[in-house]
Amino acid sequence: MAVLLDDIVKSVEHLLKLISKNTKEQSYVDPTLDPVLLVPGIAGSILNAVDNKTGKKERVWVRILAADHEFRDKLWSRFDPATGKTVTLDTDTHIEVPQDRYGLYAIDMLDPDMVIGSDCVYYFHDMIVEFLKWGYQEGTTLFGFGYDFRQSNRYQETLERLASKLEAVYTASGGRKITIISHSMGGLLVKCFMSLHTDIFEKYVKNWIAIAAPFRGAPGYITSTLLNGASFVEGWQQNFFISKWSMHQLLIECPSIYELMACLDFKWEHIPRLEIWRQKCDGDGNSRVMLESYPPAESIPIFMEALSVNKVTYGDADISLPFNTEILKWANETRELMSSAEVPSQIKFYNIYGTSYETPHSVCYGSENAPVSELQQLPTLVGNYVYVDGDGTVPVESSKADGLRAEARVGVPGDHRGILCDRHVFRILKHWLKADHDPFYNPLNDYVILPTAFDIETIKTKGLEVTSLREEWEIIGEDQDQDLGEDMAERKPLVGSITVSRVGGDKSLQEEAQATVIIEPQNDGNKHVELNAVSISASA
Repeated sequence: MAVLLDDIVKSVEHLLKLISKNTKEQSYVDPTLDPVLLVPGIAGSILNAVDNKTGKKERVWVRILAADHEFRDKLWSRFDPATGKTVTLDTDTHIEVPQDRYGLYAIDMLDPDMVIGSDCVYYFHDMIVEFLKWGYQEGTTLFGFGYDFRQSNRYQETLERLASKLEAVYTASGGRKITIISHSMGGLLVKCFMSLHTDIFEKYVKNWIAIAAPFRGAPGYITSTLLNGASFVEGWQQNFFISKWSMHQLLIECPSIYELMACLDFKWEHIPRLEIWRQKCDGDGNSRVMLESYPPAESIPIFMEALSVNKVTYGDADISLPFNTEILKWANETRELMSSAEVPSQIKFYNIYGTSYETPHSVCYGSENAPVSELQQLPTLVGNYVYVDGDGTVPVESSKADGLRAEARVGVPGDHRGILCDRHVFRILKHWLKADHDPFYNPLNDYVILPTAFDIETIKTKGLEVTSLREEWEIIGEDQDQDLGEDMAERKPLVGSITVSRVGGDKSLQEEAQATVIIEPQNDGNKHVELNAVSISASA
């Protein structure tokens, strides 16, 4: 499908979801529900820089305006092997997680000031909204635990805060035991806490539900992160966000990242590898190209050489930031700790993992025609992934291998962050939490967007490609306008049009697409949606 048509279809599908959502506020509170504590993963908490003298607070993660500058100034840090803490380079400030809304503010929408494109910084937002519909109440049965994700998952200060949080939730809910719902790296944090503070875990926790947890690492994603950095938002928002290079300099000193490397003693079905096409000369001066392949343990010297000259300028000082073997040692001890963790007998553990997305597993740099001559080139190159099934970040093989006694393990098609707003996941959680007995719950409030027709045809001639597309959907659900008593027969269809165009950077490719969207109310309260689109692309 032509690129612009694909963008149009995605935009219409997003519009359909907005049309179908019931925006009426629900005041129902279910007093019988047990409390839930939401624990995010890496980069899933708002972080504030607090001035040590004045106490003034400034959000440094996540923000859009002056994002990159404030990120470097306030969040760049160094690991202290004596304490296991990652210490901010700025000695005049310290990092705090806001506690507003019983901890939910910090893990809801990571940039509350963002209006356009705010869904790119949603974290637990959709899940929080859903839970409130089920009858949960902030501060009584719904809480959040944000944390400084730069730190190790066994960092003592974080674990002490989690212990205090569990006690506070238990008290606020009237002595009810808690269900922890963790996402991504939050699962490793909970596993470390369960291993080191088993008595507290047993006292306050009833259930633990892990979602998309990298129990055995996220090998492909972390390999490229250590060598090239990472972007936490995609699309046009990247232009206003923190640069990949700035993120790289932070993450290379974060124990949490090293703790997400491929688990060395796990029996992978296919061992994740770092592969490099290298150009070498033999003793006679003859040059040859060969593919070198390194399993996880043998990749460490490659990381060390590739990052040996990596440095940043902070203030007036040049600071070397090579691959940190002290952090690696700390991370290996963390993984050893997690390998011995056990779920206490009276606590139920559930595992939801994402499937059906191409997920980085191994990474290859260079090619046979463009080999790598020096390993220090790697941070400037873009790796090619070897993919396996997963959620786009964590392979299924890793997220399923929790090593714990589980009540259930369920795979759900979904990407790593999107799984937190997946309706299938919501239904599973509602069942496990026993939150499906709301007397005001009406199944008709649930809508289904059902594709009913799809046709596409492409005609190619010299220099031209014409693609036509027709797609239809049926929105099945309760019509929100029926209360107005409007005669359905008199209601007119809504008709809209979309026009988009694109010109390649070298002007060698031009593409234009036009589409018409018709939304027609039906007598049964449903809506019929029809999209007709055509794109024409011309190449020089």
